[in-house]
Amino acid sequence: MKFIIDIIEDVREQIGNHEEYVVMAGLLKEDAEDKKKLIYAGETPLNLAVLNDEKKQLAFKIDGSDRKMTIGALIPPLLILDMDAMMYELRMDVNEQYKEMEIVGFGKNDEEKRYILFIKI
Repeated sequence: MKFIIDIIEDVREQIGNHEEYVVMAGLLKEDAEDKKKLIYAGETPLNLAVLNDEKKQLAFKIDGSDRKMTIGALIPPLLILDMDAMMYELRMDVNEQYKEMEIVGFGKNDEEKRYILFIKI
């Protein structure tokens, strides 16, 4: 399980808070032959992030729009949250079938300026 504080720290360490990086959703699937292995199945841009105080979550969403979230838009509002909110879970809504998916890890692609949030299906 990942929390807001985790993404703030990882972005700082991995990409130095470079604002131009686009925030992406990365899909991992279990290997049919070896359930312990995960297979990379692609990525897509995330469109927005919504803070939900009731569920204590920061939910990333893919809404099908052309809008692409960047680190420059994501991180500054998170830095001013109080300590309780820093411990909100990170979740992702991919579509109607896959809602509130747990974010299992982070990654980056320096050549294409992408910061990736991985989910597992």
